[in-house]
Amino acid sequence: MKRLLLLGLLLAAGCHGPRKITPASNPDLPFNNAVQVGDTLYVAGHLGLDPVTGVAPPDPAVEAEAVMDSFQATIERAGFTMADLVHVRVFCSDVELYATFNDAYRKRFDGNFPARAFIGSGTLLRGARFEVEGIAVAD
Repeated sequence: MKRLLLLGLLLAAGCHGPRKITPASNPDLPFNNAVQVGDTLYVAGHLGLDPVTGVAPPDPAVEAEAVMDSFQATIERAGFTMADLVHVRVFCSDVELYATFNDAYRKRFDGNFPARAFIGSGTLLRGARFEVEGIAVAD
C-alpha cells in the first residue's frame, strides 16, 4: 500500500508536463535564466551589468534600467509578458536606492503591479546594486 501511495505521489508531482528552459546567455553559467513548469515561469536573478565591462555602470539609474531591460527580455523570450508576473523579488546593496529602482520598475507596468519584496542585501556579484528575480503565471 505504501508503495502505491508513493508511486501516486511521484506521478502527481510530474503532472505539470515537461519543463521549458530559457538558457543563460553564457553557457558556462551553472543555471538557466528561466524555467517554465506548466503555466508558471520561474525567472532567475538578473543583474544590470555593462555588456562590455561586465560590471555595474557607475550610475545607479542606468543600472536599474539595464536590470529591468534584461529581466523583461528573459520573460518575453519565454513567451510571457510583464503583466504575467505575480511576484518579484529585488535585492539591493543600498536601500537608499529604493526610489531610483522604482523609477525604472514602474515603466514596465500599467499600474497593475505584482507582489514584490525589496530586500537590502549587502554586496551583490560584480559590484551590482540590484538583482531581480520573479515568478510569472500565464493566463
